This record gives sequence, structure tokens and C-alpha cells, in this order.
Amino acid sequence: MDGFSNPRGSRTGATRESLSISNAVSSGPKKKWSNLMPLLVALVVVAEIAFLGRLDMVKNVALVDSWADLFYRSPPQDDLGLELLEADRMSEADGCEEWLEREDAVVYSRDFEKEPVLVSGAEKEWRSCSVGCQFGFNPGKTADAVFGLTQTTGTASVHRSMESSQYYLENNIAMARRRGYNIVMTTSLSSDVPVGYFSWAEYDIMAPVQPKTEKALAAAFISNCGARNFRLQALEALEKTNIKIDSYGGCHRNRDGRVDKVETLKRYRFSLAFENSNEEDYVTEKFFQSLVAGSVPVVVGAPNIQDFAPSPGSVLHIKELGDVEPVAKTMKYLAENPDAYNQSLRWKYEGPSDSFKALVDMAAVHSSCRLCIHLATMIRQKEEKSPGFKKRPCKCTRGSETVYHLYVRERGRFEMESIFMRSGNVTLGAMESAVLSKFNSLKHVPIWKEERPERIRGGDELKVYKLYPVGLTQREALYNFRFEGDAHLRRYLESNPCAKFEVVFV
Repeated sequence: MDGFSNPRGSRTGATRESLSISNAVSSGPKKKWSNLMPLLVALVVVAEIAFLGRLDMVKNVALVDSWADLFYRSPPQDDLGLELLEADRMSEADGCEEWLEREDAVVYSRDFEKEPVLVSGAEKEWRSCSVGCQFGFNPGKTADAVFGLTQTTGTASVHRSMESSQYYLENNIAMARRRGYNIVMTTSLSSDVPVGYFSWAEYDIMAPVQPKTEKALAAAFISNCGARNFRLQALEALEKTNIKIDSYGGCHRNRDGRVDKVETLKRYRFSLAFENSNEEDYVTEKFFQSLVAGSVPVVVGAPNIQDFAPSPGSVLHIKELGDVEPVAKTMKYLAENPDAYNQSLRWKYEGPSDSFKALVDMAAVHSSCRLCIHLATMIRQKEEKSPGFKKRPCKCTRGSETVYHLYVRERGRFEMESIFMRSGNVTLGAMESAVLSKFNSLKHVPIWKEERPERIRGGDELKVYKLYPVGLTQREALYNFRFEGDAHLRRYLESNPCAKFEVVFV
């Protein structure tokens, strides 16, 4: 007996029930297929996009819409869709970076670890240098450079001196070039490899201040009485303003000169740091010993002495004889007002300015090593300009975005690190962030870390002081160069493929 039959024997109810069940069974699959239709459409679209390969993202989106429109109109894209699209763009940019790392890679013809830079001269090998670097004589090999003039093809002539150009004319950079020197190493920050008197290692610049116990306001150590500037006249003019000066040198001596200079200066409020010539960047131990002693320097010398000041207001400068009277007035005021005088030495307690640290940090790498870095950089630049050198793309465009491949190294190091910038965010801030991100990821330790006095080394956080193109002099890099806004940076990257930069951390 059929379980759906009518107990009364009538088949009408059973027939209707059977028809109802039959219709339900037959309509079920139709509804399920209808519900699955969007999924099938999506699968077809995905397969089509995969087949078309690396189409532009915007074209892919348009293709999806055109296929879907054959069946139904999709609702407006929501926030999630925008996030997914942005993620895809980021993925393409990441792919660009990987491609550039591979395509821009190059093996130079010379490995400086196996074939170090060779400089002929009585120097030792600098094992701590970031590039292979040897000094001395090797009869079986042509030197990359030699101190003095040379006629050897492929060998650079190097001139090095720490004296003033007013006494030695070849120390003038232009004169040295005319005489045939390819590389100039002088106290000038405009020379190829500066050799200044400043150094954390040589001078205990952050030594504590001691009580000022001498009655005289200032001390002087001047022995060359024939200097080619007005320093002796300045000393005499200060004395005429009733500034008492204890003179320990051969000129105007009134005290026994057989003393330790720095220890003696510590007892005086002021030190007469009078150089033998007034020349840009010519700042000798007279100035830096004054800083060590905690005695305010009164300077006759470099016209740009404020570039060497550890903080604003820490140096008094007599530019010309007419400045003697106002400087003397300032000295008397500071001597009579301890709070004002202590402000001049505030840097001793709070640390010097970033500009001062950036200057002195340069000497954390010996000038001989910096010479090798300079030579190795020149050798690679020459190879990069040769006809057979591999042409690198230096940038990668995917859709509407371009990724630029840049290189950066810390000043005092040789090898470069890759960083990338994207056309949608080519700004000075973005470049600095990219540099910090790269070097932080490498757990980079600044080259001056062990050289600086411990209390001004800071923590592990990196701070960019200057970022500039490789090849600038230190005067240009530290004081003159800067990008004039984001547009200037964009133009520079477009005209300098695979641009190389140096960074100064403080």
C-alpha cells in the first residue's frame, strides 16, 4: 500500500501530493544551478585573466566587468575591494623591486678584496678600511696612485698637506690642479679628501670643565711672530682694552712657556686661538685644544670658523682689527656674568650640535682609508662609463607606477645598499624613510660609534643628518648642497639612473 494513498480510497489527494513532490524535486536543481551561476562566471573570468597573463591591472578590472555584465550587474566596489586592488598594486611594486635587484646586478671587473687599491708611499696597510687598501711599493704592479707627481699612465698624482696655502702655494686646490695633481688632500673641506686637525680620537673634546682660577682673562701660545695676518696686532689691541693676557709663546711672552698647554688653558676663561693665516677651513690644534680645555676660543683665522663651532655662541671671532673692541667688551661681560659665561660652554654638558658631530665624525675614518675609498669609487665610475659596461634598467614600470632603484652608503664606507622609491611618493621625506628602513633592517652601526666619547654616542636609533649624491666635496655635502624640494629630487632621479647617494648619520 502506497504510503501517500488516501485512506478513503480516493486517489485525488494522492495525485496532488505526488505532483507537488514531483514539482519540488524537479525545481530544486534549477534553483541550485541558478545560485551557482555567479560562481561559474567568476571561475571563467579568473581562467581568462590567467590565460591573458601580465595585463595591466586596470585592464584586468575592466575585463572582469565586461564578462560579468553578460549575466548580471555587480554592485559598486566596496572598501574591501579597494584594499584588495591596492594590495595587488603593492605586490606588483614588490615584484618590480625583485626584478630590479636581479637586472641591475653587476659584477665589476676588479674585486678590491682580491686586488686592493695600491698607493705608493710610506704608509701602512689600513686593514680596518671598508675597501681593500695598501700603501707601499710593489715593483710588479702599477700603483693606482702615488704621492707626488707622476707620468705613469693610469696612476693618479696625489698632493697631501696640512699647511696653509698662504705659505705653500700648491696647497691651493686650483694651483695643485694646474701643477698636475689629480687628487688633493688638504685642510680644505673642498679638497678631494680633507685632512683636518679635528678628531675624536686625538682630542678629548668632551673633557669636563675645570674651575677658572687664573686672574688673567685669557692665555696665548704664539711662537711664529712673522705670521701673515694681524694676529699680533690683535693681541696688542686686546691688551690696550685692559684685557689681561698671559702669553706663554715666543711672541709677547710674559709667562714661562715650559707648561702643558691644554692643562694650562683649563684654568683660563678664554683662549686666544690665533692662527698664522686667515684661510677657509684652516683650523688647527689651537682651536681644538681650546675646546678640550673648556676655555672659550677667541679666534683670528678661518673666516668660516662658525662652521667648526660646537654650538652657537661658543666662539668669539675677530674677523678684522675693527672687531677687537666689541669682542673685548663681550669677554668682560661674560667674565662678570657667570650664567652668561656658562651658556658659552653649555655644549660641554648637553653635547655639541649635530653639525659639529657630523664634521668631526668624518675623521673617524683615517684620511688614508678615505683616499682608498675615493680611488676605488673613481675606478668603478670609470668602468660604468665604458662602452662594454652592462646597461641597467634602473627603474621598473607596472601599470601607472614606476619603481626607481637607488643606491646608498654611509660616508666612510665603500659598498652600496639598494633602496627603492615609488613614483607615487617621490619625496625627500620618503627617501629619508627608505634609507632609515634599509639600514635599520641591516642593524647598521654608524662608523663613528666607537670613536665618539661614550656620552654623546646616543642609542641605537639612526638619525639622518645629510643625504647627498656621491661625488660632492665635504664642503658641498655638509654646508652647500640640498634638494630644492620634492620636484628637484624627481628631476634628479629621472636624469641620473641608478643614482648613488651618501648618508651622514648623527
